[in-house]
Amino acid sequence: MPKKEIVSTDKITAGSAPLSQGVKFGNLIFVQGCTGRHPTDNSVGKDIKEQTRYALERISAILEASGSSLDQVLTNTCYVTNREDLPGFNDVYSEFFTADRPARTTVIVNFGAPDNLVEVTSTAAIPD
Repeated sequence: MPKKEIVSTDKITAGSAPLSQGVKFGNLIFVQGCTGRHPTDNSVGKDIKEQTRYALERISAILEASGSSLDQVLTNTCYVTNREDLPGFNDVYSEFFTADRPARTTVIVNFGAPDNLVEVTSTAAIPD
């Protein structure tokens, strides 16, 4: 039976919450919820498009550290604070996932932090 392995990368800034950037189990990687903060300086993106880009760049870095990539993402769970931001979210999301797109759920939520517009969590395969 495979064992759980913690995955982290110094290509993104770590938050203060008690969590792992990623957890590898067998040939799967479970990625933390990534918000719209810049991967290295942790500044908040100015709008939904910039925040979506930052969140997906953060996910990409964690996947790379595990031996996977965005091409291997199986499912994404996406949280957006404003329904009217969905078109902008989808525009950027479509740049990162162009073909053979993963399964996806998108939920409108209230994070309680007015500057946080998006969060995405992913599960991906790790190729042999």
